[in-house]
Amino acid sequence: MTDTIADMLTRIRNACKAGLPEVEMQHSRLKEGIARILKREGYITDYTVEGDKVKRLKIKLKYYGKRPVIEGLKRVSKPGVRIYVGVDEIPRVRGGLGIAILTTSKGIMTNVEARKNNVGGEILCQVW
Repeated sequence: MTDTIADMLTRIRNACKAGLPEVEMQHSRLKEGIARILKREGYITDYTVEGDKVKRLKIKLKYYGKRPVIEGLKRVSKPGVRIYVGVDEIPRVRGGLGIAILTTSKGIMTNVEARKNNVGGEILCQVW
């Protein structure tokens, strides 16, 4: 598998459409950082890391009634075409109703935090 972030987003998207309570995938620090941001911003209920030798990331999805809180996920920067932006070019997602997740020199953060810390970076994905 070449794009593990796209795989993570696709698993979350498919689980939300199927109405599943949780989704499980292989663990990486980058995926855990994305899950931490999704939890902090209120898009998922919780996430856990399980296993000793082979770690698994388990994400508990959040629903509002029967509708999933995550309406859409979009991978922006891909392995073939990396998208880097400066602090002045950081996009607003859905007029401020969504978030963009960036990886910067100061770690993984949202578009709002990146503007506040005055850093640019690679746009990983957008969530709304």
